[in-house]
Amino acid sequence: MNLLSRFEQAHLQAKGNRWLRYFTVFCRIALAAGFLPSGFVKIAGERFTSLSVNHPMGNYLEALHETSYYYTFIGIVQVTAAILLLIPRTATLGAVLYFPIILNICILSLAVRFEGSLLSSPLMVLANLYLLFWDYDKLKFILPFNRSPQDAFLKQQTQSTKFPVAFFAISGAAVFILVLIITNLFEIQPHNTISDCEIQCKNSDNPQACIDFCNCIHVQGRPIEKCLEAYEKAKKK
Repeated sequence: MNLLSRFEQAHLQAKGNRWLRYFTVFCRIALAAGFLPSGFVKIAGERFTSLSVNHPMGNYLEALHETSYYYTFIGIVQVTAAILLLIPRTATLGAVLYFPIILNICILSLAVRFEGSLLSSPLMVLANLYLLFWDYDKLKFILPFNRSPQDAFLKQQTQSTKFPVAFFAISGAAVFILVLIITNLFEIQPHNTISDCEIQCKNSDNPQACIDFCNCIHVQGRPIEKCLEAYEKAKKK
């Protein structure tokens, strides 16, 4: 039995587990809840955040708000993906539509070090990936894998009520490791306000360089890359 066959057998068993089905429903509801409020805000044409335009994320969101119907379009797509996730028959399509959006948000959050979604967006990416794997039996027909003619007729053969300890232990460990990595990924962050930013300077090896970084972001409104370059140069002095 090759690796793909083993995976499909394990996937078939997982689909028959009651606890994993509950977890799948939880992930769908959680992800939908993450997009519905922000989507409706965009559809209504309102600003998504009160961040200063000097903040890297605030600057981006302000520019996005000024893109007219493109801003509304993003909101419509977010709400559509959320609603599709909540309907069992369309949940697979919802997961597929949701993934590129949340991946983009995740990368954006990391790029500008935005604490508002620095942790939540990677966790949402993980949850979305789980849903895509959960729907592998539907998505595999558009993937370039070798399949037998009987694949389309595979059904769940067994129903299990056994609690999947190993799965939740691995999932918990993955979340813990992700949180640990994210919380220690950056030496310095802009945070949401200059006062919040300067709090981290108390424990900095070079407090003045840290304060200058905060001023560079929140007072001068310079790009985060320029402020980080200045911070690194100041540390070496």
